[in-house]
Amino acid sequence: MRPIHQAKQSRGFTLVELLVVIAIIGILVGLLLPAVQAAREAARRMQCSSNVRQLGIAVHNFESAYKSIPAGWVSHGNSGEPGWGWAVALLPFMEGGNLYNTIDRNAAIEEAVNAPARTTVVSTFICPSDPFDNIFELAEGDGHSHDHGLHADFSLAAALRIDDGPDKLFPMSKSNYVGMFGTFELEDAPYAGNGMFFGNSRIKFRDVTDGLSNTLMVGERGGRLGGSLWQGNVPEAAEPHARILGVADHSPNHKSAHFDDFSSYHTGGVNFMRADCSVSFLPDSIDLGVYQAMATRGGGEYQTYND
Repeated sequence: MRPIHQAKQSRGFTLVELLVVIAIIGILVGLLLPAVQAAREAARRMQCSSNVRQLGIAVHNFESAYKSIPAGWVSHGNSGEPGWGWAVALLPFMEGGNLYNTIDRNAAIEEAVNAPARTTVVSTFICPSDPFDNIFELAEGDGHSHDHGLHADFSLAAALRIDDGPDKLFPMSKSNYVGMFGTFELEDAPYAGNGMFFGNSRIKFRDVTDGLSNTLMVGERGGRLGGSLWQGNVPEAAEPHARILGVADHSPNHKSAHFDDFSSYHTGGVNFMRADCSVSFLPDSIDLGVYQAMATRGGGEYQTYND
């Protein structure tokens, strides 16, 4: 007979039962993590869309005040300087008046007086899905080339970035949003694009004969091939014009991976702001002809594609 006060012994898990429990937990975690990651990316994409929308509102407020949208960048002749870009002109219309007032727009971007603006991170210009640092070392260069991009297997891990070169100019804060230059290479005619922005441009909404809702104005660019800028055109930098403008000679996220293309870290497409201020997520699979028709302001292609 066992004493009445003796505690009853409890039975523990066997090794097999413990392994089964661990396996079940592992399966549940494996099922849950992709859902959590997808939800986080959906939130990041929504924030990115909101950023693009804010830029659109600022463009329209600027146009209401000055009767044209900002120049792609401001240049004395074809020198590229002082180089201040379209995004700088929007700062007073997006609660960036204090930053705008620190900028000496008569001096070039690279001059010492403008050092604070070069490294100021503006959250509205940052896509939360882009994994690269908000401040990067701007690489020196001699213009435009396609000697960068992905390796033959198109591995993003093997991307050759234009800012990986040994010669650096100075630190710059990045932007993930660039203006639409048009459908041909920037270097072919940097002061005569067929899109909404180019050097010394002064496009009015009445010039957009394709229709504001049919014309792309601003789109995303991820940092996988190098840093884009909100400040403007730095002539001594590698790919100076393409730092603030993009071209539609390839579809979004195209595997050829030219720096001047539009791209993103969202799955399946890129956020764009149309000239009417609406935001669209254009898929990677968009027909190139339709995409290029949307990239021009007055080519008349919209009617062609709807006849």
